[in-house]
Amino acid sequence: MPWSRIIVSGILWITLISCHRFENGEGDLVYWSSSNPEEMAFAQHYIELWNKDHIDSPITFQPVPEGQSSEEVILAAVVGKTTPDIYSNMWQGDVEDFALAGVLVRLDTLEGFMDFLYQRCDTQVVQEITSSDGHIYQIPWKVNPIMMMYNPVMYDSAGIEDIPLTYSSYLEAGAKIKSHAESTNLGNQWLGISEVSPIWWQRFFNFLPLYYGCSHGARLAKDKKAVFNNECGVGVFTFLQELYTRNYFPKEQQKGQTDPFLAARIASTFTGPWTIEQNERFKSEGFQYEFCAMPVPDTMTGPIYTYGDPKNLVIFNTCTEPQKAWRFLRTMLSAEADKEFLVKSGQFPRRKDINTNPLFQDYLNAHPKLIPFAQQTKYLRGMDSAPFMKEVLDIISQEYEACVVYGKKSPQKAIDDAAHAVDLLYLQ
Repeated sequence: MPWSRIIVSGILWITLISCHRFENGEGDLVYWSSSNPEEMAFAQHYIELWNKDHIDSPITFQPVPEGQSSEEVILAAVVGKTTPDIYSNMWQGDVEDFALAGVLVRLDTLEGFMDFLYQRCDTQVVQEITSSDGHIYQIPWKVNPIMMMYNPVMYDSAGIEDIPLTYSSYLEAGAKIKSHAESTNLGNQWLGISEVSPIWWQRFFNFLPLYYGCSHGARLAKDKKAVFNNECGVGVFTFLQELYTRNYFPKEQQKGQTDPFLAARIASTFTGPWTIEQNERFKSEGFQYEFCAMPVPDTMTGPIYTYGDPKNLVIFNTCTEPQKAWRFLRTMLSAEADKEFLVKSGQFPRRKDINTNPLFQDYLNAHPKLIPFAQQTKYLRGMDSAPFMKEVLDIISQEYEACVVYGKKSPQKAIDDAAHAVDLLYLQ
């Protein structure tokens, strides 16, 4: 059972986390953020504001304790019953597991929560985060839309006149990039690059956004069964397999001392808005890059969805005063606070009015590279409210490696095998 891994991976962290938890004063609320410096500064600021006005009910801040991953540390804290009251870096795909284990507060039972949620999010987002039991255990907070970043100079040099936005045009672009590099003795140049390792979270940057783009944001699992064994699932594996078969994407790691995209060896890659800061810091003078939607099938119509990489806020049931915790969270979820979070972190608050609220427009206009991501926030999908989503992605990743990277299976066979394994997973 997947929950057995909690004990195995978490036991070494329980003592450490317990010490962190009980250093705080009795009655204090404990808030854990991610270890991202910008997020830490943001959280500390709002906690300081709260504590000035609530001397008798302060909040104690700390980043999530160090570990192999924040997910493992949280799992260990659940085992040791040393969870914080509030956690602000919960991967959406973990929430259903925790909800079924009974360790999260039902937020929809808190006064004012549902009114706030509908003010912040559209109906589709509310449906996405609603648990299988009909309750809501998470607050949509931040997203990082996955899009295609490309080098327009490399495209132009290879004779690519239009941005390749479909499967066929993207494959044609690969042929032109390869031919141009060979005819001009440029050495190895690639259409794109994507992680080949079968690590579950690496599917955030290839299979998942492409699948959402093809399927208008369809689910991977529903009613304890796989539902990705469809035309889009097979089509995405087929498209990705072609990229490796035709040698348009390298199977080997390209990251050495220099970023291959900034070194103009890679014409495109699938990434999020965090890349902007890195590009601006390390790019050579005059280097150009742009962002656009992920490639989709040639017959695709309608809006193009992508994976939003959401991290959300939760309140653990070790919290003795969840209503107070919710009152605090309201202070750091206002439009003004969301604007400050965007400015400090470069990450987008998950709210429905990013593109219409004047509060955000001046900043976006002053940072035009962010605008495509802001526009993409209208069409995002996170993870299904279903258990075992890490395991689902892990199964897909194993078939991804066999089919897409090494061509050992046909796309249809690989998707069928993945779906069968997921169905067996849910029989546990």
